[in-house]
Amino acid sequence: MPTRALVFDFDGTLADTESAVLQSWRELFLDHGVELPMEAWYAVIGTQHTTPAMFALLAEHVPGIDPEALRPKTRARVFELLDELGPREGVLTYLDDARRRGLKLAVASSSSGAWVNPHLERLGIAPYFDAVLTGDRHKAKPDPDLYLAALTALGATAEETIAFEDTPHGVTSAKAAGLTCVAVPNAITESLDFGQADVVLPSFTAKPLEALLAH
Repeated sequence: MPTRALVFDFDGTLADTESAVLQSWRELFLDHGVELPMEAWYAVIGTQHTTPAMFALLAEHVPGIDPEALRPKTRARVFELLDELGPREGVLTYLDDARRRGLKLAVASSSSGAWVNPHLERLGIAPYFDAVLTGDRHKAKPDPDLYLAALTALGATAEETIAFEDTPHGVTSAKAAGLTCVAVPNAITESLDFGQADVVLPSFTAKPLEALLAH
């Protein structure tokens, strides 16, 4: 069956926002004399639980912290780090090729719309997408709800649709919804297990979309 639609995760897939978010948390932990263990980060990456999990972990080491007082500082630091960030290399070529082919495009992200939509606009890629599904309106990954909602929004079936993800949690979500899933790990997630993915690419530049669709 020919591919009619593509659905992209946002954080870490379309743009390497995860590096900035991780750096801001590392800095916050170090400000309190604690080193952030990467295994704790890997346990929640790609889900909706990052912020509460990180604050809970910090509170285990530094009792009495006030997450609500710290939240604005961590958020401001993330935006500072993201200010010069563009899409991941090869993403624009994929989006342009998809549009030329008349494919439907969506974003499926566990993050909130308040986070995803402004970044899509800032990156200049918002106009490519027919739908943006976010974790404030749907169950977060690894639940399949975001991908099922994306299929409905695009009017496509799972058999006609390819998902692009950078985390095992995201791959689990896409596969649970019945989609073919291409994992494109980034520098943070490249060491994780992507055995569930149908295809694993080191980057979007590793294989043109045309070759991927012919696979």
